[in-house]
Amino acid sequence: MARRFGREGWRVGLLARDPDRLAAAQQEVQDAGAEALVLRADVADPAAVNAARDQVLERWGALDVWVNAAMATVVSPVVRISPEEYRRVTEVTYLGTVHGTLAALEPMRARKQGVIVQVGSALAYRSIPLQSAYCASKAAVRAFTDSLRTELRHEDSPVRLSMVQLPGVNTPQFDWARNKLGHKHKPVSDVFQPEVAADAVYRAALEFPRELWVGFSAMKAIVGQLAAPALLDRMLAQQAWEGQLDPQLPAPPGAPDNLFDPVAGPQAAHGRFDAKAKDRAWVLDPDVGRIGLGAVLAAAGGMALSAAFAAGRHTRSN
Repeated sequence: MARRFGREGWRVGLLARDPDRLAAAQQEVQDAGAEALVLRADVADPAAVNAARDQVLERWGALDVWVNAAMATVVSPVVRISPEEYRRVTEVTYLGTVHGTLAALEPMRARKQGVIVQVGSALAYRSIPLQSAYCASKAAVRAFTDSLRTELRHEDSPVRLSMVQLPGVNTPQFDWARNKLGHKHKPVSDVFQPEVAADAVYRAALEFPRELWVGFSAMKAIVGQLAAPALLDRMLAQQAWEGQLDPQLPAPPGAPDNLFDPVAGPQAAHGRFDAKAKDRAWVLDPDVGRIGLGAVLAAAGGMALSAAFAAGRHTRSN
């Protein structure tokens, strides 16, 4: 995402915990021809997030787009996740988004301009086994964003909110997650390259749709949950437990994870699924989709009404 904005000439503020990887990301943005500012912060700490915001304003004078993307997860059955682990996933994935949003809102509301993009997930709609803390956090982000959107509309604010609901993305997240299952974590369905997510986020920053659904697998999960949640319960119970584990790759207990501290060493945007990750995806603005579906249903209703009227007229004439 940072590279995508950098290629378009945006000045990019980078918030993360690890100083070496922040420096590497800064260099990548600069190599793309843009200016980058390193802002070391843990998004679970609201004071650190506000301080990062203040550094951006001091350096560049304004804040046009804020993207909340930080996440953490624990891959485990509910009964094996500790209260401390639930708290940490929530503090990063949900409250980190809240802290970032509040930090961005203050100068954006004063300036009467700005866009906040929440990086969401299809799991904000459809929870799966072994991901209870993460699914709950993403669902909370969606609920928080919807609530805030109504408040901004109430005050007729020009500040815009958008949420991008992603599918599985080929980042190091599958190796960084705290894993209690003994085998490496993997996407339960299709996996996409991180550039796909970056393009969707960039589109949201420019067009600020209410939501974007990225990838057919995400669309199926969201629509399936709306249409037949009990059926999905049964399917996921049968398929999504083992479907998230790679039997060929053991994950020893106590392997490094990023829940409380960064994983050591250099990292890249891509994870280990380059061989099968897709570099293109269908992207749907569901508001546009609803308009199209409504038009189709209205046309079908009109045809049914016409057919019924014709049948009645035929009956009367006989």
